[in-house]
Amino acid sequence: MKSTNELYPVFLKVNQLNFIIIGGGKVALEKLGFLLKSSPRASVKLVSNSYLPELIELANKFDVELIEDEYSSAYLVGQQFMIAATNNMELNTTIRKDAKKMNIPINVADTPDLCDFYLGGIVSKGNIKIAISTNGKSPTLAKRLREFLEQLIPHNVDELALSLNQYRKQLKNDFELKVKELDQITKDILPIKKYK
Repeated sequence: MKSTNELYPVFLKVNQLNFIIIGGGKVALEKLGFLLKSSPRASVKLVSNSYLPELIELANKFDVELIEDEYSSAYLVGQQFMIAATNNMELNTTIRKDAKKMNIPINVADTPDLCDFYLGGIVSKGNIKIAISTNGKSPTLAKRLREFLEQLIPHNVDELALSLNQYRKQLKNDFELKVKELDQITKDILPIKKYK
């Protein structure tokens, strides 16, 4: 049977949820950077017994809470999403078990089999956001696809989204007619080429 990606992309309001990252090294820095790039007002707490200076600088810039301490499951209370980003697989496994007991979805860095969710590649142009997933198979490919799409999508696409939103608000038709009219407009603006 052919392998398929059964993930369902969901766009979270990260500034309204509580994220916790366990770890203070390069992987934690990368994961925090991804979250803050996508949502600068993300509500994030980090727990580690030590932190890279670059991570401290990033955390201070975005008002991220840093707790300098050994990991304890007590830090999971009140958290809604979790990232285990330590370089200790035994500790990451313990963290995952604790998260599962508390029904907290978890991403265990570089261990797809232990993840409930992945942090995929993201293309952002104003209000437009596109998520890319390789089903945990190749983060490098997701990165390259992100770079490709960032160059391909015009910079003024956000202006188009805002204009279409204003137009949509002016339409007085029922839902089905609104959809048909907006479909026709966007079809003319963004023609889809079919490739064989």
